[in-house]
Amino acid sequence: MTTLQDDNRSEKALRGVLETCADCDTCRFLMDDSCLFFPELYRLYDKQQEAGIPVSQNELQRLSELCTLCGLCPCPDIPAGVIRGKTERVRRQGVPLAIDLLADVQRFGRWCGWMPGLANLALKFPPIAGAAKRLAGIHPRRRLPAIAPHHFFAWARRNGLDRHPDSSPKAAYFAGCTAGYLFPEVARAAVAVMHHNGIAVFVPPQQCCGMPTLVEGDQRTTLDRVRFNLDSLLETVSNGYDLVCSCPTCGFLMKVLLKQRACYSPAYQHSVQAGLDEIKIPSRGSGITGFISLKRSTYQNLLKDDGYFAAIDPLARIALSDSVMDMGEYLGRLLREGRLNTGFGGVEGRMVYFAPCHQREQGIGSPYEAVLSRIPGLIVERVGGAMDCCGMGGSLGLKKTFHEASIRLGSPVIEKIRSAEPQAIITDCLSCRLQFTHLLPYPVLHPLEIISRSYASVCDCNQPSFSR
Repeated sequence: MTTLQDDNRSEKALRGVLETCADCDTCRFLMDDSCLFFPELYRLYDKQQEAGIPVSQNELQRLSELCTLCGLCPCPDIPAGVIRGKTERVRRQGVPLAIDLLADVQRFGRWCGWMPGLANLALKFPPIAGAAKRLAGIHPRRRLPAIAPHHFFAWARRNGLDRHPDSSPKAAYFAGCTAGYLFPEVARAAVAVMHHNGIAVFVPPQQCCGMPTLVEGDQRTTLDRVRFNLDSLLETVSNGYDLVCSCPTCGFLMKVLLKQRACYSPAYQHSVQAGLDEIKIPSRGSGITGFISLKRSTYQNLLKDDGYFAAIDPLARIALSDSVMDMGEYLGRLLREGRLNTGFGGVEGRMVYFAPCHQREQGIGSPYEAVLSRIPGLIVERVGGAMDCCGMGGSLGLKKTFHEASIRLGSPVIEKIRSAEPQAIITDCLSCRLQFTHLLPYPVLHPLEIISRSYASVCDCNQPSFSR
């Protein structure tokens, strides 16, 4: 039942974002070209100041739909406030059917995986494809990927990757929904690269990382899936596995968002032996690990573990965040330690590499570039600056209501790629892959596909014979 209090909570969260940003004004210019949310926020605020008419609830709701949770803005409280507003709205109204169908990649992939041939045939028939897009709220001109004949998780089970290996070193692989169901060739390449380096691979039970439902305000589904993954993945860590993922969005959620504010929790403060009137905050500046100490009596009302994931054990959240590695980060570590097989075969081509927002926001540099630079015949040029975004925003870019804005947001990096005239595009984000495939004529590949192809070109890879 909708109540006035429910309405007020949603509006209060979004209005708080508006007022906080207006007081600061930093992002008026910083985010002007790389974001849709902030230009609209300042337009609404300026109109309110000039006309003296408060921004309406409907305007606030439309504003919240422009945040893709890319992570580029300098203040994490702003996207957190937007998500709070969306979450309160979903609690009040429920999840609309179109959004429920669109944002749940896991369910979509499983449904289509039952009869992929029939699903592809149906989506090639314009009346059926049009009806399906209307039902899911997808823009009629948005290109959709073909459904893979076999999703990665079925392939992993057939090849025994759901069973614990007997050998070491060993890695537990979190594939994520997009590689798991839409682009399984990427997940298979991840397995091939690890096997070529003598690493036994285990694919643990896993669900969607939770980012698609988080962005839409569906907190119940998000927390259920995060809790499932937390238990499953931390068990692999306790059993001696390296924990890796190949999707930068999954990594961003698990490494960055999940950990936010967890260090302010009583459990964490107890674990680091903070004093009675002390809050210890981890400090990792300049490569030095230590703590900044603040007076609890002064900051206890500001520094609290009261964010989106506060209902989940903060020490478990920190443990997962500190354990999971991006695949590029993992390969980079092997390279630095002299454990990466650098017997690469030639891959001829002049390609561009785009480092996606969620990879950049993990603070791990751009590790794939160091590995790709070792491949003979491959010329890779970096495109895109620190504030460039493809504009896709995951499932948001598919929406009829967001399609044109998505293309507008991604146009700067799209033009940079066009100017480079590459033979192919490399990016580790499969959301970016969807956008680039929709807007550009070049093949789009994950770095792991290039690395796997390089290994395969020189030998039989000494890998198990996998069925397809």
